[in-house]
Amino acid sequence: MLSKVRKYRWWVSQKAERLWWRYYLKDKSPVEYLRWKMEYWQNFLKLTGIKISDNSTVYDAGCGPAGVFTILKVPTVIAVDSLLDTYSQLVQFDKADYPNVQFISSRIEEYLNTKSFDIIFCVNAINHVEDIDLALSMLNKNLNADGTLVLTTDVHRTNLLKKLFQLIPGDILHPHQYNLADYEKMLKEHNFVVNKRIRLKSGTIFDYCAFIVSKLNKDIEVQG
Repeated sequence: MLSKVRKYRWWVSQKAERLWWRYYLKDKSPVEYLRWKMEYWQNFLKLTGIKISDNSTVYDAGCGPAGVFTILKVPTVIAVDSLLDTYSQLVQFDKADYPNVQFISSRIEEYLNTKSFDIIFCVNAINHVEDIDLALSMLNKNLNADGTLVLTTDVHRTNLLKKLFQLIPGDILHPHQYNLADYEKMLKEHNFVVNKRIRLKSGTIFDYCAFIVSKLNKDIEVQG
């Protein structure tokens, strides 16, 4: 069971994120913003080496207002986010622009599809959830046996600052503060195998990293 402190930190982070999105996008041109995001996602797929076939089923977990769903043309794309009501108030987001995408207002911890997915993207979202263990468990349940999970998140560079940020809300948008080893441990505990790790961006406090993972029951060589 989650502690009251963890629940409160998540509640505060959700309130702060709603305000952040409204402030961040208030003066941005919808056309220019979406063009930039689509270019970003094309480059992201190249950096991570993810190939999406015409018949791939894709789940964009914690999709945001302009997630990877914006460039996907496959028939089955499901985009899930608990803040869809907030995004719907932004001029940069219109569900009608994506007829092949089914948008679902839900937390990652609560969403379970009737059929599993070939590819799951959980990009800059796992450290926003309330219950990270339950979220990883649900992502595993939603991934098919031969599927790929692409998970990205900020990871602390030092244990000292990790501990400090865990004690005080120095990063209010993200209730979870972990380092690379922590995330790899959690992925292993939830029956994932990390096939590749990519440092997408280096920073002073955090590195922004991608984990390309598969289910543990898949016979695949683990790369260092």
